[in-house]
Amino acid sequence: MMPGVSPLPGRGPQHASRPGGRLGPSGIPYFSQWESAELAASFVDGSRRPAEDPRWAASGAQTAAEYEYWSAKTCGLACLKMILAGRGLPVPATMDLVREAVRWRAYVPDGDRVAGLIYQPFAAWVAEDYRIAAEVAPALSLDRLAGLASPPTPVIASVHKWVRWPDRTPPSRGGHLVLVTGAADGLLRLHNPSGIAGVSQRDTLIKAADFGRFFAQRGLIIGRQDGAMSPLSGAHQSS
Repeated sequence: MMPGVSPLPGRGPQHASRPGGRLGPSGIPYFSQWESAELAASFVDGSRRPAEDPRWAASGAQTAAEYEYWSAKTCGLACLKMILAGRGLPVPATMDLVREAVRWRAYVPDGDRVAGLIYQPFAAWVAEDYRIAAEVAPALSLDRLAGLASPPTPVIASVHKWVRWPDRTPPSRGGHLVLVTGAADGLLRLHNPSGIAGVSQRDTLIKAADFGRFFAQRGLIIGRQDGAMSPLSGAHQSS
């Protein structure tokens, strides 16, 4: 199994809220922000440190400590890996992407903290290196998101990390990034880089009303491979 990829690629959508009628599998490969996607629950609940991930070296990190430092901050890069894989492009190791993101100032390390993902330099980077059109959406309504998201034009959306538990009330919105790939029948379909295996990782279906409680109403609209883009204005935003 490829590190970071969902161990159940042949199964249908995971239902974090309730089953949907018209939303089948997106066809976009899933990547976790941890190399061992199946261990996500233990990383989330703190029973296992990311440095104890048996596949940490596959990230390209020099040490387990470096992997642990970055693994909590790479949700946006996991979304990028999914987009690259979905388009049949080579998928770099996570730390290779981290180094490029830092060079482009899409991430700005500052001691124990990292600013980012910062949208505008990220969009410039993926346009230059991968010919991916990513339009910054600083004011993105839930209805607009639902109308845009599809496998050819996924949306990297800013949500609170508790979106993996849609029955909870988050203390705030934003700070975590997920890849939204479709909407129908009052549901959204998404890949969550920090989701729980078998529950809320790959092709998760969540009620749009529930998603709205986590959604910061900003994100990145990914253009089609032919370069087509949605008419949204860019701005300097971060997750």
